[in-house]
Amino acid sequence: MLQKIREGSQGWVAKVIVGAIIVTFALFGAESLVSYFQSGSNDVAKVNGEAISRQAVETQVQRGIRSGQVPPEQERQYRAQVLDQLISQKTLDQYAEAGGLFVSDTQLDQLIVSLPEFQDQQGRFSDQLFTTRLAQAGYTPAAFRRELRADTLRRQIQQGLAVSAFVLPSEQQRLAALQQQQRSFRYARLTPADLAQPVTPSDADIQSYYQAHQDDFRRPEQVKVNYLVLNQQDLAHSVEVTDAELRQAYEQDRKAAPRRVSHILVTYGDGDRTEQQARARLEEVKAKLAKGEDFAKLAKTYSDDSSSAAKGGDIGVIQKGFFGQAFDDAAFSLDQGQVSQIVKSDYGLHLIKVTDIEIPSFEKDRAALVKEVQLAQSQDAFNEAVQKLTNDAYEADDLASVAKDMGLSLKSSDWFSRDGGGEGVLSNPDVIAAAFSPDVLEDGYNSEAIETDAQQRVVLRVVDHRDASVLPLDQVRDRVTAAVKGEMTRQRLKTQAEQAVASLKQGESVSGLNWQRVDAVTRDGADGVPQPVLEAAFGLPRPAAEGASYASVELPDAVAVVALDKVMAGKPDPQGADFIRRLAQRIKAQNAIQGLSESLQSEAEIEKR
Repeated sequence: MLQKIREGSQGWVAKVIVGAIIVTFALFGAESLVSYFQSGSNDVAKVNGEAISRQAVETQVQRGIRSGQVPPEQERQYRAQVLDQLISQKTLDQYAEAGGLFVSDTQLDQLIVSLPEFQDQQGRFSDQLFTTRLAQAGYTPAAFRRELRADTLRRQIQQGLAVSAFVLPSEQQRLAALQQQQRSFRYARLTPADLAQPVTPSDADIQSYYQAHQDDFRRPEQVKVNYLVLNQQDLAHSVEVTDAELRQAYEQDRKAAPRRVSHILVTYGDGDRTEQQARARLEEVKAKLAKGEDFAKLAKTYSDDSSSAAKGGDIGVIQKGFFGQAFDDAAFSLDQGQVSQIVKSDYGLHLIKVTDIEIPSFEKDRAALVKEVQLAQSQDAFNEAVQKLTNDAYEADDLASVAKDMGLSLKSSDWFSRDGGGEGVLSNPDVIAAAFSPDVLEDGYNSEAIETDAQQRVVLRVVDHRDASVLPLDQVRDRVTAAVKGEMTRQRLKTQAEQAVASLKQGESVSGLNWQRVDAVTRDGADGVPQPVLEAAFGLPRPAAEGASYASVELPDAVAVVALDKVMAGKPDPQGADFIRRLAQRIKAQNAIQGLSESLQSEAEIEKR
């Protein structure tokens, strides 16, 4: 993958795209360090002395829950999985660093702009998609960039192991036979309705479960806060703008707007031609253009940039800062349809033509221009308001007086924890960190003005606090009762299924089993068959003639009894031979990667807290 990135970054079009990501990151600025540097007491694990913060775990957990991939009731189990995953990643990161593996900023930029998630319908990198989708996933650009770099280095390790893995012909044949194998089986679900009597937990059962699972009913440390939000948009709305100001802003935007560019490149040096000869060649082109000849046709004949020449010289849409000052000065001084004078760059000599300027008409852009001008003209007032908010919050013993003095609305939160945060701006990691900082939480001061984005600041004050504690049984009795009932029901169904399996193995009949038959399926499965049932059927030993093999398996809402009736060799599939070879290679590679990960963790000093 990285080699392809290196090769792709040599072309003009690739350089155009890479520039977009650089501009995007520049617009965001540096990520706040408040939540990045945490005290050692907030670490949940250390790997060879390197900390894994509680916030790193909780950030991943909340992303999983908000994405809908993790049900809220599985949060506790998921949190443990996330921690194990972060520990594994940390050992690989340390291994990569010790091995001197490296990903340059250029390679990282090229990788980001190549991701389909950030490309528009024309396959071009989109700033808007990039910022929107990162925000939806709970990432800042800096955090995403940091995680992608680490992930790319881990992939370098994994790809190296994958390339070194090899498969013997006998192993490939065995895997093909297993992959093509077909099985016929039956399965019957046992649900709570199949129990002779419904489960009714006693008070002793409830008390016992509550005592054994108190972590499930623990309330984290929480705070309530009063807070003020200073938003530049509120100041901007009161700014009146004239039509002349809007048209001036539009012209400025048009001059700097992305534009589609074609060029004719003539190289020189390295024994090819001299600079004088290159200029003479382009002067010949200029003469033909003056006579009305087509730029695109001349590019196909004269340009030394083979990748763009075939497309009439088109190098795509560019923004300022992509190809150096001289190229930018020429390209962004031209109107649509105009051709530059000869321009010298590090690549050679160019004639540049602007074929399109990507900006809507003035009327279509008017609403956006109004906001743009209002924001620009309110910047000084906003900066002054931020400074006043900072000073007043520092000097005041409350926020009500600050709100009254500045004309802001004093808002109050419900309880929230450092793990999940509150609603709206209170879910921002920097705001959460401030709420639980010693100055604010323990000493009772107002927070500093927290930058949640370029146009918004937040100040908060803790008004109530409660330590982490196990909730009294009376408050969680319904939850405990439901959990006990579910556990007891599962255990009774499991026992009933095991008894049925034991009877069936003895050749006895078992009443009440509603069998569902599945004939001649492969490991790829069949519609409607639960995956645990399929795995159990393919994990059972081959049955004796005229007999069956039996097992029980737990499902999310039931327990199933599985009866394997027949095992059949699959039909050879010559077209699937390549798939089998790749599958075998992948399994070998996964085993190698898993082996390395387990080895690194066994040798590492891992401390969980």
